[in-house]
Amino acid sequence: MEAALAIVIGWIFAAGIHLMLRRSAVKLIIGLALLGHAANLLVFTMGGLGRTRPPIVAEGVAGAAEPPANPLPQAFILTAIVIGFGLQAFALALVYRAVREVGTDDVDALVTSDARTGAGSAGGGA
Repeated sequence: MEAALAIVIGWIFAAGIHLMLRRSAVKLIIGLALLGHAANLLVFTMGGLGRTRPPIVAEGVAGAAEPPANPLPQAFILTAIVIGFGLQAFALALVYRAVREVGTDDVDALVTSDARTGAGSAGGGA
């Protein structure tokens, strides 16, 4: 099961990087989201996929007979989902504003506002 999931995670990483290298800013954000999902799946897989019991020890028992489930990967993934959502929302707002200003979502067509308005000069200084 882990081998099949590792292959799927590799394909998701590859698709995310492929989309991030495209010229469209919307594809860049989708690629960023795919990279986040692939990283979450990787952490989840490294935490173990077996059926284990909850990490709760009964009162009066010295220790667990079998190793319990590790709750840390789920906590990391939950935190990563929240941070990834905030990053994607910020990137989407940034791209929306850039597309409104420039008129295209082509990353190569985006220029600085100084060059577009003529306020800055390439070789001049004060």
